[in-house]
Amino acid sequence: MTMPFYVSPEQLMKDRADFARKGIARGRSVVVLAYEGGIAFATENPSRALHKISEIYDRIAFAAVGKYNEFENLRVAGVRYADLRGYSYDRTDVTARGLANAYAQTLGTVFTTESKPLEVELVVAEVGATPAADQIYRLSYDGSVADEHGHVVMGGQAEQLGARVTAAWHEGMSLTEVLALAVRTLGAVGTDGSVAAEGEEREIAPTGLEVAVLERAGRRRAFRRLQGATLAGLLERPDGGNGPDQG
Repeated sequence: MTMPFYVSPEQLMKDRADFARKGIARGRSVVVLAYEGGIAFATENPSRALHKISEIYDRIAFAAVGKYNEFENLRVAGVRYADLRGYSYDRTDVTARGLANAYAQTLGTVFTTESKPLEVELVVAEVGATPAADQIYRLSYDGSVADEHGHVVMGGQAEQLGARVTAAWHEGMSLTEVLALAVRTLGAVGTDGSVAAEGEEREIAPTGLEVAVLERAGRRRAFRRLQGATLAGLLERPDGGNGPDQG
């Protein structure tokens, strides 16, 4: 007679969490940094077609690490959620908090009921009228939500890279300053996944970066990608970020 196979709920949840964390750690990091004029997003991504940073709604953006097909499905679901809510009620009723709650329910349900968790980590960010009104939410594979202030690092070596960002970031930074910090942070991870010492970061060409911003002032739609000559100019600016940030 064969004995029934049994795994305790605690061990099952631990195994799922370990599986998800390993998948996420294999992905290239994403850095999200608030600056004086909005919120900036940056990741090392040479692909021009497969985006890890995207617009969701007027003043809301989405960034992800992990398995592309899984977070792309979540992105599309978020766009549909935002469009339906904005059409049914009012555009101002679409918020990063509401979207983060919707994602948390999806992630949590999959983690507890499906055989395999989603190997993703997300940031949902909304730029406000003032820096104090900005919202940045980090969502883990199990549906847990963290309300972050000012900066987030996701992906491989996130703990070590996050400590670097925490030490260097401060309120009121310019766009060029946060982009320089983001590129240094991304370059700290070597091709073998190890973290380099301070001052020994890899150089990443603008063509190897995916960068976008949510701009506080101006248009109703705040999302803008920075690429080509605009991005190269911002990364090479010698003024330390004191000049105009528009490219």
